[in-house]
Amino acid sequence: MPTVPDLSSRPYQLTVEHTLTLAAGVVFRALTEQFDRWFAEPDTLLMTAEVDVPFFFETRFDGQRHPHYGRFLRLVPDELVEMTWVTGNPGTKGAETVVTIELSPLGTGTHIRLTHAGLIDEESRDGHEDAWPLVLDHLEHSMSRHV
Repeated sequence: MPTVPDLSSRPYQLTVEHTLTLAAGVVFRALTEQFDRWFAEPDTLLMTAEVDVPFFFETRFDGQRHPHYGRFLRLVPDELVEMTWVTGNPGTKGAETVVTIELSPLGTGTHIRLTHAGLIDEESRDGHEDAWPLVLDHLEHSMSRHV
């Protein structure tokens, strides 16, 4: 059983709901095995879709390198991805946060309920609240070319 971070001293969290035209299986694989197809910079992804195995990847934004670290806490194929999520500034400011992504089939698509908990302050929460919908739109756009 993986060790879940103690979030009690970091009460800031957000929830984003989003509907994608992609099937739940495609979304699940994109979040666990295929980050390099849509989010991670080429040749930076170190990820195995196994609980409690650390992962790493980088993104680039505004010419800056943004490393991401974490580990999967729970994986239920086509239904649930829960992982820790650690980034620098501004991001999570080095705090180990928890991202829970619930997948629900909706017609031929998937409804996503993403909760990001354990954020250190309002700035981090607000930044992620703005970013997650853009990330999910990018996932849909990128992965729809691979389906």
